[in-house]
Amino acid sequence: MQPVPKPPAPASEALRKALSLTLPIALGYVPVGMAYGVLAGKAGLSALNVLLMSILVYAGSAQLVAVGLFAAGATAAALVATTFAVNLRHVLFSAAMAPLLTGWRKRELAAFAFELTDESFALHAARFGRGDRDKAVTQWINVLAQASWVGGTALGVALGDVLGDGRAFALDFALPGMFLALLAGQLGSRSQVAAAVSGGGLSLLAAGLGITGYGALAAGLIGAGCGLGVERWMTRQPS
Repeated sequence: MQPVPKPPAPASEALRKALSLTLPIALGYVPVGMAYGVLAGKAGLSALNVLLMSILVYAGSAQLVAVGLFAAGATAAALVATTFAVNLRHVLFSAAMAPLLTGWRKRELAAFAFELTDESFALHAARFGRGDRDKAVTQWINVLAQASWVGGTALGVALGDVLGDGRAFALDFALPGMFLALLAGQLGSRSQVAAAVSGGGLSLLAAGLGITGYGALAAGLIGAGCGLGVERWMTRQPS
């Protein structure tokens, strides 16, 4: 049975709800944004360019990869090709989200797509699965998540000399820790566990082999297939 969509919340209530839902994401984005700000500054980017990248690009993994390539003197073509491969997982995000956003205007879809990240996708997928498709809450979540990322970047730029490379403050663990927290809240069935374990295991294997962009995409597809297979096996009719 499909969940019944909930009625839209008043504007003030939508903001309060979005704040509570976005807090776990913000707790991860601020320290990782700080780490990015520190690394980008040390790579030679100006403070303005560092902030503009978080505002206009807003893709944490791609930004960190781009900073590393920039520091290594890579060409513009290498930067574009590498970040494209890193972000291929957004193909899966769009395929999953498109059927759930029917009725949205094109400019609303464009804004949603621009601010959609791994973490906000996980949060929206869980909400939509419960029938909570309130547009205002969805939009506020994206805005607040990006604001926390930009705020973290600004702190990293301002405190770069104090933070060093950020490892002493465990800033590099904030994002994986947040992912684990978001994932734990969604494992409500055997099919979801199967998808998470198989997809996560294959993604780790691909990363160990040095296959990052396409490896993550393939792991996600195989993990989803495993979850679907378990779901169909569990719901099959006895002969």
